[in-house]
Amino acid sequence: MIEFDEATQAQVTAANPGASTWVSANAGSGKTRVLTDRVARLLLHGTDPQKILCLTYTNAAAAEMQNRLFKRLGAWAMMPDDELRETLGKLGEDTNLLKDTNLRQARTLFASALETPGGLKIQTIHAFCDALLRQFPLEAHVSPQFEIFEDRQAKQVRSDILEHLAENDARAAFEHLAALYSGFDPDSLLQAIAQNHRGFVTRPTTGD
Repeated sequence: MIEFDEATQAQVTAANPGASTWVSANAGSGKTRVLTDRVARLLLHGTDPQKILCLTYTNAAAAEMQNRLFKRLGAWAMMPDDELRETLGKLGEDTNLLKDTNLRQARTLFASALETPGGLKIQTIHAFCDALLRQFPLEAHVSPQFEIFEDRQAKQVRSDILEHLAENDARAAFEHLAALYSGFDPDSLLQAIAQNHRGFVTRPTTGD
C-alpha cells in the first residue's frame, strides 16, 4: 500500500466506495476531485454506471466533474500495466490485491461509461428534480407540460401580475398588498406569496 500524508489520506478515505461519507471543506480544497475519485472507484468495483447519481449546484460544476471523470477513465484505457497499477494505488486501491483482471476491467470503464443509456447521471439538483417531476407529474400534482422558469423570467411574471392587479378590477387586492409591505422592491414579498400559496385561504365574500 502507498503511504499518504494526512490530507491525502483524508481524501482517499472519503473516496472509499465502501463507506458512507460526509465531506465539509472550503472552496478549492479538492471536493470535486474526491467525488470524481469515488465515482471512478465505484465503477472499478463493478457498480452499474446507470445506478450512480451525482448532483451538483451548477451546470458548470456538473460539466467539470463529467469532463474530469471521462478524462481519467480515458487515460486508464491507454496506460501500461505498471503505470495503471500505480495510479490505482494512488486512488487508495491495494496494489497487492490488484490482479490482471482488475487492470483489464479498469481499461473497459471508459467505453462502458460512454455506452451507458442516457449517459452517466452527473447533473444539477434542478435538472434531477425536473426529470423526477416529469416522470411523476400526477403524483406531484403538476401539469405534465409544466415549464421551468429561470429566476429572471419568474420575477418578470410576478411584476406583470402586480401591474395587472393595480390597473384592473382587482385594485382592492393591490391596495391590501401594498399595506402589508413597506420596502422599495415588492418582489421579495411576491416571491414569498408564490412559494407559500398553498398556505393561504381564500374566503368567500358575502353581502351585508
